[in-house]
Amino acid sequence: MQRKYSNLIWVMAFVMLFVACQEDEYALPEAKTQLQNDCIKRSIGPNVAGLDIEFVYAAALGFGKGKLTNMQVEATIAGAAGTFMEHHSFYTLPNGKDTGIVVASPSVTVGGKTEVTFTRDTVAAALRYYYKIPEDARGKSVSFTFSAKASTGETVTYKMGPYTIANMEMKRNIVLSDNNLAYFSIADMTAYNAADAAANAGKIDLVYLYRAITGITFNHALVAPAADADFRPGITLPAGVSNNVKIQRTWALRDRHLANLQYGIYVDDIDFQELNLSDAPNWAINLRAESGAWVETADGKYRAYIYVNSVNNTARTMTISIKRYTVK
Repeated sequence: MQRKYSNLIWVMAFVMLFVACQEDEYALPEAKTQLQNDCIKRSIGPNVAGLDIEFVYAAALGFGKGKLTNMQVEATIAGAAGTFMEHHSFYTLPNGKDTGIVVASPSVTVGGKTEVTFTRDTVAAALRYYYKIPEDARGKSVSFTFSAKASTGETVTYKMGPYTIANMEMKRNIVLSDNNLAYFSIADMTAYNAADAAANAGKIDLVYLYRAITGITFNHALVAPAADADFRPGITLPAGVSNNVKIQRTWALRDRHLANLQYGIYVDDIDFQELNLSDAPNWAINLRAESGAWVETADGKYRAYIYVNSVNNTARTMTISIKRYTVK
């Protein structure tokens, strides 16, 4: 009896093994025909007022099942002028070049809502949306609801966010010039000549100068008006200009925003929040292109990162870009 059951077990095991080894017949999955959608955020780095947050929103339905009629996106905070959705659907050529095909009329933005209406029979499209971050979004969060409609009556939606908008402010490509636009205000993010500096004496935080001094590597410099006179040779300060600042020079911080979309590093709010300049001097000499300096104003109200875009020894100029954070 024991041998009988043993043989039966072996037979059953063989049958199961044979069935398991048989290949299942493959069948192509059926394509979905209902309206579908998806979305990605293309822009990276901190969301700074004045810049764009860029998305690509895609929708599609089965061929022969109808066509797309419109797409729209609604932001919880209305975008600034320049907010729009592309009316081209893009695809990428083998050489990497983006090519667009007109599929809709130009977008219309009313308040926080931006919409395009399709003018071409289209069953699938990927449209780019550019949200120009407004000043009143600074320090807040913004979310987006994308949606698409089809001639079948179907509607789909896709939510993105929330995204935090940075508190910091930014200004790019400010030209400083020795013996002219040499006086810089962190509060205004503006360069002044001597006469205008005297009229705004309480706002002047930095003096720019270029000096080629034998035996000393001085060159392009940013110094506080209150710095020792040795660090501002030949400079007679305008009346009332006397602020002190703390300055820390750095070499390897090429912020992508300030460097005009080169490199891949970003200065963000948290960098200013954690910045410690307690032991920093009030001068920075020998500044070069692609170097930078952290700055804190004497009253502690502002912290800033100044990036040196370029220098010119002959013209005695320096072009800078700045991110500024209000501490209090």
